[in-house]
Order: sequence, then C-alpha cells, then structure tokens
Amino acid sequence: MDTLIKLDLLSRRPIYEQLKSKISELVLLGELKPGDALPAVRSFARDLGVNPNTVQKAYQELERENIIYSVVGRGTYISRSDKLADQLREQQVQRVKSAVLLAKNSSVTKERIISAVDEVFSGKNHAEGESQADD
Repeated sequence: MDTLIKLDLLSRRPIYEQLKSKISELVLLGELKPGDALPAVRSFARDLGVNPNTVQKAYQELERENIIYSVVGRGTYISRSDKLADQLREQQVQRVKSAVLLAKNSSVTKERIISAVDEVFSGKNHAEGESQADD
C-alpha cells in the first residue's frame, strides 16, 4: 500500500495529516475496501520513511473518525460503515469550505474562487488532487 501513498516531506502540512488524508482518499476511491487490513505501524513507518509515532497519530485520528478500527493483537482494518463514503465526502467539502473562507479572508474574489474550482473540474489544474493550502 505504501506505493499508493506519496508524502510531501517539504510541505508545511504535517505528515500525519497527509497520511490520514491519503488513506481516506484511498477508501473513498475504493482502493481500500471495508475489512482490508492496514500495514502495522512500525513496518508502514519504515516503508514510508517516517517516525512510527507519525503513523500512529494518523491511525488514531482515522479511528476516532470511524474510518478504521483496531483489534488488539490482530491489526488495523478499514471500517465497514455504509455511511463511510458519505462521511469522507463531507470531510472533503468541509476542507473546501475552510479553504474558501481563508481565500475570502485574504481578499480573493468570489469570481476567482469559482474560476479556480472550474479549472480543477475542467482538468486545467496541473496539480489536480493537490490542495494549494498544503504548500
């Protein structure tokens, strides 16, 4: 799975948040399905080249949000919630709203924000899927 996850070690966005976001995205896209096992914290951290505490924090937050669950001594798995995809989509909408509010408070016009959204949906954005707020 670590080949599906690319982290930006130079980003100002914390690594655990990037990891959490990437795992959520893989669930949303169906790459990770309910019941799928996630890698053990230590081996995943080693494969990603990050501290195990970083992976543990991402897992803890994902578990708090009911995206994953842990079974002591057995591992960590993707939750089987029927509402999981809806929950993840709503989280993404909230992230967009936060980004729009930040842009609005920075005097970016509504027209420019709408233009940026149109660019992403038309495929003109070269960094599709990447948040400019992550820089």
